[in-house]
Amino acid sequence: MRKIINDPVYGFITIDHPLIFSILNHPWFQRLRRIQQMALASFVYPGAVHTRFLHSLGAYHLMSSALSELRAKGVDISPEEELAAKAGILLHDIGHGPFSHALEHVLVEDCSHESISRLIMKRLNEEFNGSLDLTILIFNGQYPKRFLHQLISGQLDVDRMDYLTRDSFFTGVSEGVIGYDRILKMLTVHDGDLMVEEKGIYSIEKFLVARRLMYWQVYLHKTVLSAEQMLVRILMRAKELVMDGRLSPDGSPLYHFLEGPAEIDLDRFCRLDDSDVEGLLKRWTRHEDTVLSTLSSWLIDRRLLKIRLGNLPTPAGPLEETRRTVARNLGIGEREACYFVFDGTATNRTYDDRDEKIRVLFKNGEVRDISQVDNALIHQTLASPVKKFYFCFPRS
Repeated sequence: MRKIINDPVYGFITIDHPLIFSILNHPWFQRLRRIQQMALASFVYPGAVHTRFLHSLGAYHLMSSALSELRAKGVDISPEEELAAKAGILLHDIGHGPFSHALEHVLVEDCSHESISRLIMKRLNEEFNGSLDLTILIFNGQYPKRFLHQLISGQLDVDRMDYLTRDSFFTGVSEGVIGYDRILKMLTVHDGDLMVEEKGIYSIEKFLVARRLMYWQVYLHKTVLSAEQMLVRILMRAKELVMDGRLSPDGSPLYHFLEGPAEIDLDRFCRLDDSDVEGLLKRWTRHEDTVLSTLSSWLIDRRLLKIRLGNLPTPAGPLEETRRTVARNLGIGEREACYFVFDGTATNRTYDDRDEKIRVLFKNGEVRDISQVDNALIHQTLASPVKKFYFCFPRS
């Protein structure tokens, strides 16, 4: 069995194993077709409407290429390990809910999409009669060949390589373009860990620079940040109204999660996608609650909250005064005005040397962390976190 899929970024992607077909055709994986990769980034970059399904396929393609390169360099990778790693990267985002990261921890509190992915893999493994046993070990970092896990989840994993490449392609932001093909050819394995050959240092530097630029120019763009914060607060208000009995269930699977369940119901969760939220937003524009209806109407019509970014937090005085003004203008209480006037922080650390490191293997056998290489740009700039404070409020 063999199938090719035409991808706009990489060209033809080959699917050639029954297990991969089973994953692709499963309804829970097909759901990813209905979840946008970049949530509300299309409010700024209209072309950014690609899906988690497409991203997962792209990451699968890069994993296939990476494993082929490593095997060509003499790294021992069995057919079973190759299949398990491919299945792992294909399933790495299956735990995402509607609007991806924008609503993470909102619908299911204190539970990351990685945790939900693990639960889904466990269920699929039962359905596939144990075919994902090795995949789960690799995904959880419990398999002796650490590089297989590092290809799925690390600071130089194929997940990041694909989303930077794909997101820059669909947004048209050329600053995010990375030399993924050269990076793949520079990968190597030493003492069980994934590393980069010395001659690949500059490609890694470009990768890290591109990642920082994409975060501030795209993922944390102030307009995208405003839209996503509005969506979060709409769901927060809906939860509050459900708990007060002022918002009644109407058959949507989303209401189960607005009621704040103690445990996640995978069957219900895997029925959720962007359309469930979008449909309710349209319905809520006519709700009697001023906060819910106003925010829903503004978001649908792209009448976004104004947002100011700065290096210092917003003083309490102007924040409270703005809330009082908004409360008067909208005829709501000052507590409700907090849904329209709020502050927060946006933080990005391009290279976190406290996390899974990017190691460079030199020709003389020496191994160094990328931040310890004699390169001021990586050491001083990219390893330092950047924090910005934002202040959101209505435009009039």
